[in-house]
Amino acid sequence: MTTYWQVPPDCSPEADEVREAAELLRQGRLVAFPTETVYGLGADARNTQAVEAIFTAKGRPSDNPLIVHIAGIGMLDELALSVDPVSRQLAEVFWPGPLTLVLPCRPGMLSPLVTAGLDTVGIRMPDHPVALSLIRASGCPVAAPSANRSGRPSPTLAEHVREDLDGRIDGLLDGGATGVGLESTVVQVDGAGRVHVLRPGGITLQQLAEASAAPVVRGGGEETLRPRAPGMKYTHYAPQARLTLVPGGEAPAVAEAIRRGLREARLKGEKTAVLVPAEHAHSYQEDADLVIPCGSLGDLPAAAAGLFAALRRMDEAGIDCAFAESYPEEDIGLAIMNRLRKAAGGRVLEV
Repeated sequence: MTTYWQVPPDCSPEADEVREAAELLRQGRLVAFPTETVYGLGADARNTQAVEAIFTAKGRPSDNPLIVHIAGIGMLDELALSVDPVSRQLAEVFWPGPLTLVLPCRPGMLSPLVTAGLDTVGIRMPDHPVALSLIRASGCPVAAPSANRSGRPSPTLAEHVREDLDGRIDGLLDGGATGVGLESTVVQVDGAGRVHVLRPGGITLQQLAEASAAPVVRGGGEETLRPRAPGMKYTHYAPQARLTLVPGGEAPAVAEAIRRGLREARLKGEKTAVLVPAEHAHSYQEDADLVIPCGSLGDLPAAAAGLFAALRRMDEAGIDCAFAESYPEEDIGLAIMNRLRKAAGGRVLEV
């Protein structure tokens, strides 16, 4: 049975609901909670049995490392064997916030399941009062991937968590909708001081470059090898529908290719949907069973905030076949396209 608490977004560590949830974490139980990115599924990162329960509840592969959430810089120095100057500068600028730093892990401080057997660990300080209150009240570092079944779109509302994990976890703190709507940017600084972006997210490449005064490199490891950060290897964020991404090209050509695909799917008796920027929604009204406007080309943060909810709408509507237009790969658009490519599982229609 999952205990459900509704809390104000600015609740304190002294709130009864937070105290109860924190006690569950100390007992080795699982608690979902809101962050500024998505809802996380938390466990005491030092407790191997508790961390193992995360993988079981989510159906998550055990070679996919978990991010550890902290509530103060002091916890960073306890968990990391060392913190290079560039990483520390990034932490000072962006924490609390949607940035995860991959650092050498101090031996014996965390369950080996958190790091998937690697010598590094991803650490971040979330920018959400409920998350920070829970971590402080529990007194432990909290390992927390997104609070959804593995492969499903990440949850941006407590309702999404309940859809995926009700009865599979011990507690859920409902603090309302998340803000950024996409998971954190994950970075690792190499020996030369270059910042490798292992997963794009709420902090953009330009922001990283400005804050660190260091070279910023997209990518940092082959995705076919053991991943050093979540989201590097497996298909994620996927709706149950067969989703195809249609990137680039001129807008009329993209629209015609999608309309053709929609018509072919409907001839097969499939229920169809299209996910597009709001400016283009009118192009598909006659061809798709469901048109999902997701943000605007002029407001990419809004598109990011609504992306996972849009993907979940496809499941709610029983969609079989879906297409998605692309977004500009600039600023947070890079993270949007990363998630769409993962959700499509490699299905891309070039125009």
